[in-house]
Amino acid sequence: MNWFSMYSLFLAETVTVVIAILAVLIFILSQRRKSITAAGRLSVKDISQEYEQVKDDMLMSSMDELEAKLFMKDLKKQKKNERKQAKLAAKQKKKQDKKQEKSAEQTSSDNVVKPVESNTNQQVKPKLFVLSFNGSMDAHEVEELRQEITAVLAVIKPEDKVVIKLESPGGVVHGYGLAASQLLRFRQRDIPFTVVVDKVAASGGYMMACTANKIVAAPFAIVGSIGVVAQIPNFNRLLKKHDVDIELQTAGAYKRTLTMFGENTEEGRQKFKQELEETHLLFKDFVKEYRQNVDIEQVATGEHWFATQAKNKGLVDEISTSDDFILSHLETHKIISVCYQRRQRLSERISKNVIKSVERLFFRQENGL
Repeated sequence: MNWFSMYSLFLAETVTVVIAILAVLIFILSQRRKSITAAGRLSVKDISQEYEQVKDDMLMSSMDELEAKLFMKDLKKQKKNERKQAKLAAKQKKKQDKKQEKSAEQTSSDNVVKPVESNTNQQVKPKLFVLSFNGSMDAHEVEELRQEITAVLAVIKPEDKVVIKLESPGGVVHGYGLAASQLLRFRQRDIPFTVVVDKVAASGGYMMACTANKIVAAPFAIVGSIGVVAQIPNFNRLLKKHDVDIELQTAGAYKRTLTMFGENTEEGRQKFKQELEETHLLFKDFVKEYRQNVDIEQVATGEHWFATQAKNKGLVDEISTSDDFILSHLETHKIISVCYQRRQRLSERISKNVIKSVERLFFRQENGL
């Protein structure tokens, strides 16, 4: 019995060491993945028609056969008229462009080119660009977000709008700091944009959300968690028990503070804690800059709230789902979905799936920045 107990304990210790090694390997793979760049494809899609089709189907489902036939007849007539108007607008624009070219070629004596006035009355709907960000622990999705924002900035007009469908429980500081900086490119160009949260925008996810001019969230979406967390397993005592030494050489007193395998010191712990506090202060200042109506000391406790509660604290501006928010613009805007898909190697896809599995098992309960 004593032999069995010792064997069980040794087996448990071995499994623990194996898990620690796997965690290190997964981290290395994720770092390698971020360093690899691959060509991708930008997908731009008019999803207004999809929403219109859903609306028409729902209307027809409540009609009898005769009403449905009349409705379809009117709908076909309306679609035909819209195509005709679009074709007319395209012709008028082409004609206008030709006039402008001719006008540019003709120079007057004072070298002033007379502007050509447009004679078209065709009203073109402004666009609502829809981007999505579903963030993981290392925020590697920021590369796709960067490409999408660059594409939108290249064509957006003053009357257009932008909405970001954001889902993230947070993750590493540098990853989400970069993601938030990408969203700030809109504000630097004076382009108002809205962030919509259906499930969660916590910690680093909220850091991204707070850059928006407006935050919309579903009633039970989790919002907030303005705090910083770090947890590091230490296997030093286990390794010592089995006569395994770890050599760690550094140049600089605080090159390493806490480690997984070395013997941690109280001085190292205090320095590590100081670094966490400094990061938290930067986080609070960032939120305060873009959400000036928020009592930052009240909400920067690391707590999270449901959106209905967060609205009372100034963390959210409006309660709504992303679907309802987009549908509210259907009559006035052309809804354009923008999605950049990066080609991934097989090793990248495998490591991505492994990392997601580890996140679900170990990290999803902690909303680390």
